[in-house]
Amino acid sequence: MFTQYQLPYGYDALEPHIDTLTMETHHGKHHATYTKNFNDAVEKAGLGDKTVEEILANLNQVSDEALRKALRNNGGGFYNHNLYFSTLSPNGGKAPTGALAAQIEKDFGSFDALVEKLSTAAATQFGSGWAFLSKKPDGSLVVSQSLNQDNPISEGTGNKPIMCIDVWEHAYYLKFKNLRPDYIKTLFNVIDWELVAKNYEG
Repeated sequence: MFTQYQLPYGYDALEPHIDTLTMETHHGKHHATYTKNFNDAVEKAGLGDKTVEEILANLNQVSDEALRKALRNNGGGFYNHNLYFSTLSPNGGKAPTGALAAQIEKDFGSFDALVEKLSTAAATQFGSGWAFLSKKPDGSLVVSQSLNQDNPISEGTGNKPIMCIDVWEHAYYLKFKNLRPDYIKTLFNVIDWELVAKNYEG
């Protein structure tokens, strides 16, 4: 049984950057639904002994097309939202330090340059989807975009996502309406790079 990431703070804790109603709807309803539907699909597919990463990386082994689609969409939604919410914090907004900061400097030139690249990837993702910062097998970092609930795992890149930006409209429309770039800009005030660093080092 896969469990939804539980926030260690209240739905109002990310105000004024992410509003309470968006958090209640996004985490309490959308993410909860992805989790339930993913568990239902996993049970039907007999994959309860696999990790979500194993399931997403081996979707081509599921012969039933409808079941494969359910696992891809809901498994991606479960994984992506767990990652998204687990890197947000009222203590966010500070620049990364340590090994992650050094790798960012090496791969992007500066933290500001990474923020710009991530922001552009998120803003230009057509329709619903995500922008990811991922760790490649050699330890270097890469920014990418994914459609719908796909991610670098289901896309077969071999890269490990360490943070992401959700650009489905349900992530921002209640507060920001159609101004996706404004949501992306304010989101960096609550991204906790200490938590991202743990993903990088783990």
